[in-house]
Amino acid sequence: MEIINFTPVPAFIGGALIGLSAALLLWAKGRVAGISGIAGGIILPVRGDLDWRIVFVVGLVLGGLLYQWIGLGAGVDHIRAVVDTPLLIIGGLLVGIGTTIGSGCTSGHGICGLARRSPRSLVATLSFMLSALVTVFIVRHVFGG
Repeated sequence: MEIINFTPVPAFIGGALIGLSAALLLWAKGRVAGISGIAGGIILPVRGDLDWRIVFVVGLVLGGLLYQWIGLGAGVDHIRAVVDTPLLIIGGLLVGIGTTIGSGCTSGHGICGLARRSPRSLVATLSFMLSALVTVFIVRHVFGG
């Protein structure tokens, strides 16, 4: 295996910022920074707390754009999807279904849930990591992709 774009310092800083934002959201709003739940609350608002959700999602997008714009994301502009749009849509829908069934997503369970020592989040995180490993193995070694 060859690591093409090994960037430990930006990865460390990004991870620290993710942890900080999750901690600040928990402190300020008492809410877990699970992206699927936050985005779902924009699509189907339940409690009338739409404003902070929109600000959070816009901040995610603008943070990435700002990172690229100031030149820290050099070399990232060549990333592209290697599958057709319908397959991406199906994948997105399956992720949405999975986050609904699992009562959360990778950020909610893997970052926030594990930090709170939630047994349910540990099982969920182990489940989606195992699923990812099996999927990569099948795609790369069985189908040769």
